[in-house]
Amino acid sequence: MEFYPEIVAFDGTPFALNRIMLIRLIVLGALLILFWAWTAKFKKANRTNSYVPGRFQLMGEIALNFVRKSIAHDQLGEKDGDRFLPLLTTIFFVTLGMNITGIIPGFNIAGTSVIGLPIVMALAAYVTFIYAGVKRHGGHFFSASLFPAGVPKPFYILVTPIELLSTFILRPVTLALRLTMNMIAGHLLLVLCFSATQFFLFNADGFFKAFGAGTFLFGFAFTLFEILVAFLQAYVFTLLTTVYIQLALSDEH
Repeated sequence: MEFYPEIVAFDGTPFALNRIMLIRLIVLGALLILFWAWTAKFKKANRTNSYVPGRFQLMGEIALNFVRKSIAHDQLGEKDGDRFLPLLTTIFFVTLGMNITGIIPGFNIAGTSVIGLPIVMALAAYVTFIYAGVKRHGGHFFSASLFPAGVPKPFYILVTPIELLSTFILRPVTLALRLTMNMIAGHLLLVLCFSATQFFLFNADGFFKAFGAGTFLFGFAFTLFEILVAFLQAYVFTLLTTVYIQLALSDEH
């Protein structure tokens, strides 16, 4: 359980890497290869005007269409959904890839369980929804967000600070913290279960060794649960980013 592991490469330089940073680089490399493999046949099909997807390409189409239709188009419509689709697709697959390393043997920790990466993705979402609002409504976006229509003017003393806090401060903070805390909690549960298994099997005496089987089963069950959590957190992070963009584009501003 090392949230701040020792440097393993380039020690003493600005490019020093620990195990978590190496995991992140490996995941990014794997995602680049995966997307290249998914799209290589698309490019060939465009040249030959023929395309018969194999199982691997079909899996890629299903995954990409899930983000496109179930998240982007469902919240933003086709036009705006396709406009922001590259960012939403990147957020979903990077988050999912980084989350899933928490249950991969040899990695054993999620790339998102240290807050640096979640902060970067939350800032990307934050900048994007502000950009979307300003692009659509100009400077009126900020005034409409901080001074909602229909509120009696004396109440702006209370409403405006709340809107400032909830819209422009808490959104990126809660995005980053929700993802990080969920992955930390999952990591701690797995460490607890499998550490207990090791203790009971190799250090306990007599009847207490039997508890090792129970803690192992709990660890296995939590591992399966972590797969679900990895997907759900990627979905929630992407969906909330999309909802924030949709709110920024709303004609209410």
